Amino acid sequence: MSLIGNIIWFIFGGFISGFTWLFAGMLWCISIIGIPIGLQCFKFAGLAFCPFGKEINYGGGVIDGLANIIWVLVFGLPMAIENLAFGCAWCLTIIGIPFGLQFFKIAKLALWPFGASIK
Repeated sequence: MSLIGNIIWFIFGGFISGFTWLFAGMLWCISIIGIPIGLQCFKFAGLAFCPFGKEINYGGGVIDGLANIIWVLVFGLPMAIENLAFGCAWCLTIIGIPFGLQFFKIAKLALWPFGASIK
């Protein structure tokens, strides 16, 4: 079931979310200091392309918290709003609710990505 969900997801909005993460990762990798943040973005792009069947566990320490604060100010808020808007649009129909919930999962990740791991 997750294969079918991921295919439908990718066609109807998942590619936009994934490419947003890829674009953010490329921008962060321009500077040497931003490379660790860019690599995190590339990891989360894989989740944004195929979210069904995957879980996110949150944790982290002080350094992750500082990176998250910088992230929210620079990229996190616009990415969270984008995914929140897609999630609300998908939840307007009963069939779209599972897809909307995946967008909400990625919106939460867009606000606090560092220290999170994907299972």
